[in-house]
Amino acid sequence: MENLRKVKRNIYLKLIFMEVAVVILMRLLVPLLANYPPNSEVPKFQKIIEPITHNMQYLILGSFGIILYIIFIHFLLKKVFNYINKDKSNISFQEIENVRAECFNFPKRILFVQLIVIITVLIILFNSMSLDFHLIIKFLLIYFSFFVVTSIISSILVKNDMDTILISTYKINNNYTKFVKNKKFSRELINNILPFFTVIIITIALLGYSKSTSSIGEGIYYYYKVTLRDLNLDNLTLDELKNKLNTIPLKSQNDYYFIKHNDNIYYSNNTGSISNFFITYADFFINKTDGRVYEYYGIDEEGYVKKVSLKNGDDVYIGFKYSTSNKELTTYFFTIAITSIWIYIIILTLWSKNTSQNIEKITNQLSAIAKQKDLYKFGVLPITSNDEIGRLTDAFNQIQKKTKENIETIQSNQSQLIEQERLASLGQMIGGIAHNLKTPIMSISGATEALKDLSDELDQSIGNPIVTNEDFHDIVNDINSWIIKVKDYTEYMSDVITAVKGQAVSLSNDSEINFTISELIKRINILMKHELKNALINLNTKVKIDENTTLNGDINSLIQVINNMISNAIQAYNGKINQSIELIVTKSANTCIISIEDHASGLSESIKDKLFKEMVTTKGKNGTGLGLYMSYSTIKAHFNGNITFESELGKGTKFNIILPL
Repeated sequence: MENLRKVKRNIYLKLIFMEVAVVILMRLLVPLLANYPPNSEVPKFQKIIEPITHNMQYLILGSFGIILYIIFIHFLLKKVFNYINKDKSNISFQEIENVRAECFNFPKRILFVQLIVIITVLIILFNSMSLDFHLIIKFLLIYFSFFVVTSIISSILVKNDMDTILISTYKINNNYTKFVKNKKFSRELINNILPFFTVIIITIALLGYSKSTSSIGEGIYYYYKVTLRDLNLDNLTLDELKNKLNTIPLKSQNDYYFIKHNDNIYYSNNTGSISNFFITYADFFINKTDGRVYEYYGIDEEGYVKKVSLKNGDDVYIGFKYSTSNKELTTYFFTIAITSIWIYIIILTLWSKNTSQNIEKITNQLSAIAKQKDLYKFGVLPITSNDEIGRLTDAFNQIQKKTKENIETIQSNQSQLIEQERLASLGQMIGGIAHNLKTPIMSISGATEALKDLSDELDQSIGNPIVTNEDFHDIVNDINSWIIKVKDYTEYMSDVITAVKGQAVSLSNDSEINFTISELIKRINILMKHELKNALINLNTKVKIDENTTLNGDINSLIQVINNMISNAIQAYNGKINQSIELIVTKSANTCIISIEDHASGLSESIKDKLFKEMVTTKGKNGTGLGLYMSYSTIKAHFNGNITFESELGKGTKFNIILPL
């Protein structure tokens, strides 16, 4: 959990650092992309034309943006952060699914939120400042580019952290393999690469546009500078000055001249307009820029300004105002940008679809392999490309080869282990069977002696006048009585031999047959009788189901599983005598439940955690742990059933074999 909390801190720190870096980068690059007037970033100048300087604006808005960003991160990753702080033992499958979905969707969601917020804020700001529509579009494109790049880089920065969180969900639930959505690789590739390419095109277009407008402005500036330089404009009256300026041919019909005399401004046409920014810029930098004056930040207008003296001694500003942009230039850059993006979309779509099809071929082949019963027997995948996908296919083929070799080795070793375990239990069982057969054999031997005596008596009685018919009947009745006893003894021996024969058959020759609960219990009692008797342990059998209920499967395998559990229960008493083991057969829905319960010491938590997952034993050097492990595998594989257990330290253990009816 501490590792995940570190991941949470890393996500916050990386994303906040990214935002700070973006604010600084924007402060440096926006003036270049928006074509800000030279020298206009000087704080002394900005304090006159704006309430606060650009540095303070970026500091305030950046701080506000970072606070908003932290809030959005918390909101967008709320389920992820709740998962990090939550006790993993109480987390549900649905919560895991939600966490994975949030990790997968974070890049798109953060991009969407950033764009919506920045566009909304900029529109509000620009509307409040009554800026030109084209200027708004320019700034929107600039900030759009910055925040798209920010989102992409942010996603890359936190990718490893998101992967750590996703991996942790698999550690909680190893069976979790569901995708959030079946997405196309080609579409995802376009979604990830296209925004970045669009940003590059927009940036190049803006830089090209800025450079072009600057070049256009420079040409017009030199035209008016040279024109005014050849005219003597000092010591004229205001009207004479206007007449002189009227004689100068304009570079464009939209250009106009102006004269600023005290607080009055005279224009050569009715549409003329000079902002406070323009005049202040002239006051500050006219000598530094040699008369080249610029309009407000990002507005594509400039002017040439010159200071002259009137006849009455007043100093006035005269100059020409002109636009550095035109529709043809705007259309050109816009067309180039749109065309480039569309060409890239077409190329990227074709390339990504081709790549996607190659990946899909491998996916379909892997899916076909997954549907096979014996995966390792499936053939190799054909390599159809000489790239990473080809190497991926080759790597899978190598894994397939290694898997086949390992499975064959495991199966070989497993067969040997199973056979050793079976023979060990069989040897123990045969010792008990030999003892069980002694009693009926001795009884049959005694019966043959009795039958021999009765046969001799019958032979001697033939022709004896003192022997009555009633005596003959008594002799025959005694013979029949002994015959019945011999028959019972032989049937018992037959049952024992049948049980032993069944357990002696190799597990590889398992066969599925129908058998009844009665037959199962009968064989268990026969095979476990001697071991229970030697240990002085009672087996209490309670059948709470119709004894004629039929089960399907290999009865010998099931008997071995149950006998193994009864043997484990006997050994759990560790030599204590006069104890009991419960063998209970019940029915629940469409399943038969066979429970083996002891009242011994129970299992520790460390053993519980490993039970059925690996070979563990509580018998120390005297046990291998294979019996219970194989019992679980047998019930799963041969009966499509399950084994569960309940155990309390110091009170005992109960194993439940659940079999479908």
